[in-house]
Amino acid sequence: MSAVVPDFDSGIGIASIFGLAQTYDTTSGVINDLTSNWSIFLLGWGGIFWVMLMRRYGRLPVLFWSQLFSLAFLVGGTLAPNLATFAGRHVIHAALQHLPTSKGLYVVTDIFPFHLQARKLNIWTSGFVLSPYLSPFVFGFLVARVSWRWAYAIGSIYSVIVLLLIVFFMEETMYDRHLASKPLQISMGLRYRFETLIGVTGYKMAKYRPRWPEVLLASLDVAWRPQFFFVVLFEALVFGFSIGVNVSVSVSTCSDKPIDFCRRQMLFSWDLLPSDLALANMPWLERMRLQLQVFSIYEVAVLLGEFIGRYFNEFIMDLHIRKNGGFFEAESRLWTCYLAMPLYICGFLTQGAGIQNLSEAALIMGWGIAIVVITLNTVAVYAYCNDCFPRRAGEVSALLNLARALGGFAVAYFQVPWATKSGGLMVFGVEAAQVISLDTLEESDSFHRLVIGMFFVAVPMTQLKGSYFRARYAL
Repeated sequence: MSAVVPDFDSGIGIASIFGLAQTYDTTSGVINDLTSNWSIFLLGWGGIFWVMLMRRYGRLPVLFWSQLFSLAFLVGGTLAPNLATFAGRHVIHAALQHLPTSKGLYVVTDIFPFHLQARKLNIWTSGFVLSPYLSPFVFGFLVARVSWRWAYAIGSIYSVIVLLLIVFFMEETMYDRHLASKPLQISMGLRYRFETLIGVTGYKMAKYRPRWPEVLLASLDVAWRPQFFFVVLFEALVFGFSIGVNVSVSVSTCSDKPIDFCRRQMLFSWDLLPSDLALANMPWLERMRLQLQVFSIYEVAVLLGEFIGRYFNEFIMDLHIRKNGGFFEAESRLWTCYLAMPLYICGFLTQGAGIQNLSEAALIMGWGIAIVVITLNTVAVYAYCNDCFPRRAGEVSALLNLARALGGFAVAYFQVPWATKSGGLMVFGVEAAQVISLDTLEESDSFHRLVIGMFFVAVPMTQLKGSYFRARYAL
């Protein structure tokens, strides 16, 4: 549930982008660059900081304080009287809240044995794969009827619920197995629970854990290693486009158009509603039907990706162990990417055609296919990197989050003007590493080489040389 929070809260700004522009008397482009893009950018960097604290003080207290502080800034942004205050609090909130999408890999490896980890990673990753799409669709109709502040208020309420569940039910998963004898537990019962929650227990245990010099350099020590670097760069491109398109679709379909039309476009009604039927005056049953129709595609896509990934990853693992005489090699995880990439091309081409031709069915189905692919590919990459660095699960997760956030941050800047010039089919086709026609070959050539080249460099090369990399550059 906490893994849903960061991208869900960031996505509220996408649904509210035109309401914010009206309230603060500016353009949607300014709001997009000032809030959504920088929010996405800082989502990744925050995880690096929180992982350092988790290695020293434990998982539970760091999660508690990060969610408490981020909730405070989210409430502050909801009540912000001007754009500067809103942007500042929104950006700080993004930097504070990203711990759950880094902490999950720690928790999975803390609790579950090797043969169950890929299955549990599927469940965890489905939270932050679905969440960027959830808030624009949940709040799209809301901001057409009432103020955008209600969308942020509901996001705050959800964060309060998650925070209360953490306070009353979450347990510390970090266990110091390396200690010959565990220090005596002085406090008991409710006092021990409170001290563990706020970090007193973690502070007492910090002297038995890695020192600050090791903790500060741990992420850099992982990032440069070739068995990690190339695969993460590939994941940044795959996941980054999925984040960037979430912002780009809203802006590119609504620029220089009346606000009511834009809000309907954001929900992919594509002006199919009668022109004299205002969205805010639609019967609530009709609004609910349209919302459920749109969102059900994405919910099904995430569940389908989780289902396929769960059994396909286990099938690959079992098959490789049997063929390899009982030994497992991390590179076998990457075979899932070969299943994901053809679907990725299909999904992005369909999505681009839907945007260019204003086809509701094509856009929704293309986006649904893309979400299935992202779930499959993300779990495979997380599982592979975790198998390569089993003692650096937090750093691996934080660096992967940073990569996908930086990818999404960059896409939102160039995708809108590019789609305006060349059309959605061209843009999404190139991003899927497909040249649409000879007429656009020159313009798309560099992107074509980058994306498709990154896949072939990262996956087959890592599978062929991975054992050498792990032996030569192991931690």
